[in-house]
Amino acid sequence: MTLATGDELWLAENWPFIRDHLPASPARVLEIGCGPLGGFVPTLHAAGHMAVGVDPHAPEASGYHRGRFEDHDVDGPVDVIVACTSLHHVDRLDTVVDRIRTALRPSGTLIVVEWAWERFDEPTARWCFEHLPSEPAEPGWLRRHHDRWQAAGIGWDAYLQRFAAEEGLHTGDAITGVLTSTFATTQLTYTPYFAAGLDATRAHEQSAIDAGTIRATGIRYVGRRAS
Repeated sequence: MTLATGDELWLAENWPFIRDHLPASPARVLEIGCGPLGGFVPTLHAAGHMAVGVDPHAPEASGYHRGRFEDHDVDGPVDVIVACTSLHHVDRLDTVVDRIRTALRPSGTLIVVEWAWERFDEPTARWCFEHLPSEPAEPGWLRRHHDRWQAAGIGWDAYLQRFAAEEGLHTGDAITGVLTSTFATTQLTYTPYFAAGLDATRAHEQSAIDAGTIRATGIRYVGRRAS
C-alpha cells in the first residue's frame, strides 16, 4: 500500500472546510496556488463545480493555468476563490487581495487557509519536532526546518525570523488585516496547522493547543465581496 504524502494528507484534511463553504454546484471556482498536485481542483470537479487552478507549478493539464494569479486574466467574475497557503508569500499582498475582490462576483465567497508563521514559537516547534514521523514517505517541510535549525546553531526565534525574511513571508496578522478590511468576514479562526506532516492527528494538535502547550498557527478565513 502506498502511503499518502504530507501534501495529500493536507488536502484531505482541509477539504471539509472548503466544501462546507461552497455554494450549490455548479459554481465557478478559482483556486490560487493549486500546486503541482492540482490542489482541490480534482475534488471540486468531482463535486460538480467548474474549477480552475492557477499556480506557477500547476499541472500541465486542462483546467490549470501555469503562472502567478497576479498575471492571470480571469475569465469573468467567479463565484468562489480558494487560496490555500498561497497568500503568505505573494509579492504584494494588498495588490493580490484587491485582484481577488475584483475577480469575485458581488456576494462571491473567498475561502482562505493560511499560516501565521509569527506564532510558530519555540515550544510549538519543539512539539512538532518531537512528533516527526520516524519513517516518512518523504522528508517534509518540518523535518527540513528541524535539520536546518540544528545546522544553523542559533536560537529558534533568530532562525525563524531569518527564514521569514529570506522567503519574504507576510505575517498572519498582516494577511487577516487586509482580508478583514476588504471583505465582509463571516469566519476567522485560528486552528491546528501541522498535523498532516506529523505522527499526530489534528485532534492531538488541538489538545496541545487547548492545554497551552503550543500555539494555533493555522488560519481559516471566509469572507464575501460586498454586493
